[in-house]
Amino acid sequence: MAQEITTATFDQIVSGSDKPVLVDFWATWCGPCRALGPIVDEIGEEMADRLAVYKCNVDDEQDLAMKFGIVSIPTLILFKGGEPVHTMVGGRPKAALVEEIEANL
Repeated sequence: MAQEITTATFDQIVSGSDKPVLVDFWATWCGPCRALGPIVDEIGEEMADRLAVYKCNVDDEQDLAMKFGIVSIPTLILFKGGEPVHTMVGGRPKAALVEEIEANL
């Protein structure tokens, strides 16, 4: 299961990671977020050797949501070397997510 990331831990986790980091920006009240959550967890487990996966609750971490311009959730952002390199907005099937992540790793 993906760990929570907060404003306090964000820079250390994302910049300090030796592999790309996928952050799932979500909220408990968001139906599509709840549907996508288990898929993100599966991807995190299956790609653990090449990808670190975290979740960010936008209600709890509004500063992070604003920093990355999150206006619609779920939003997944892939970071490499501490910088955002690819953004995916909205729910989508697992195969489509994996394909998009693989293309940007």
